[in-house]
Amino acid sequence: MSGSRRRGRAGKVVVAAVAVAAAGAVTAAALGLPDRESNAQSGSQTPAKTAKVSKQTLVDTQTEDGKVGHGDTKSVAGRLQGTVTELPAAGATVQRGQAMFRVDDTPVVLLYGALPAYRTLATGVEGADVKQFEQNLAALGYTGFTVDDEYTASTAAAVRKWQGDLGITKTGTVEQGRIVYASGPVRIQERKAAVGDQAGTTLLTYTGTGPVVTVELEVALQRLAKVGAAVTVKLPDGRTVPAKISQVETVIKPADGQSPATTKIQATVVPDDGAAFAGLDQVTCEVVFTAARKENVLAVPIAALLALAEGGYGVQVVENGTTRVVAVETGMFAAGKVEVSGDGITDGTVVGMPS
Repeated sequence: MSGSRRRGRAGKVVVAAVAVAAAGAVTAAALGLPDRESNAQSGSQTPAKTAKVSKQTLVDTQTEDGKVGHGDTKSVAGRLQGTVTELPAAGATVQRGQAMFRVDDTPVVLLYGALPAYRTLATGVEGADVKQFEQNLAALGYTGFTVDDEYTASTAAAVRKWQGDLGITKTGTVEQGRIVYASGPVRIQERKAAVGDQAGTTLLTYTGTGPVVTVELEVALQRLAKVGAAVTVKLPDGRTVPAKISQVETVIKPADGQSPATTKIQATVVPDDGAAFAGLDQVTCEVVFTAARKENVLAVPIAALLALAEGGYGVQVVENGTTRVVAVETGMFAAGKVEVSGDGITDGTVVGMPS
């Protein structure tokens, strides 16, 4: 595998030494590269081993540890006054329009959206939260109103029908605490209360329903985490699953005892095929990120590089039974290859491989 690897907090990134050499930070001896005097003189003796310069795509990867689960855990508190009369079991799935729990035998309903339910909705109220609610009402099959940011008499009429179907008083007004918003269907993680408790406390926690991999990155590696970027997940059984980064957020972990507060970049990775994660939960895996990618570049094996006495690098070009050293500029290093450019270096150029 190309690129580097970090395991856990104490892990270290291992990078090919020649990548450092590109910045002129190490010597030829440290790289293990032959120098011009020892193995690179021009002449008629051709090397025993050769390779060809070829046009290809170089991909530099970096592997980080992740955890398979269902994403962030969120809490739900009861905001209606009354007694908890029903709670879903851990592991249960709740979808739009269904009850998250019941208070005084009336449902608190799950709807989808980014905004929390922060106020009572009634005729005359306007705002983005009104539109979000109306979008859900329409998705549940209720009609007779326009989906916009105005709560009108037509909206109230549709709400009364909805309330009748829920078995609650048909007021046409959505009281605060009747709705819980989430980004989609939820999976109940844990009960935090019991039937018979008062509703004004945290009642349960939930996660998303689909499998995801959560990866914590050092801030210095933020460049790896781009929403929509393709990654590869390596599961404990050896299978590899293509996936994409769905969410990136900065997470600040507070100080704990003598340990100072830390800042991490948390990437959420969603597999292209969730079925590949069946039966896996809270297990560690590896996520392979693409650190850099360059297409259609001329590249040779890193071992073909020669450290020149005057500085920089060259390759031993083999042509018509003779050899000559050509200085090259190096670019990206990846997967045992290095990008090169120089006078006369083209696709198919034959170069010597030091023995």
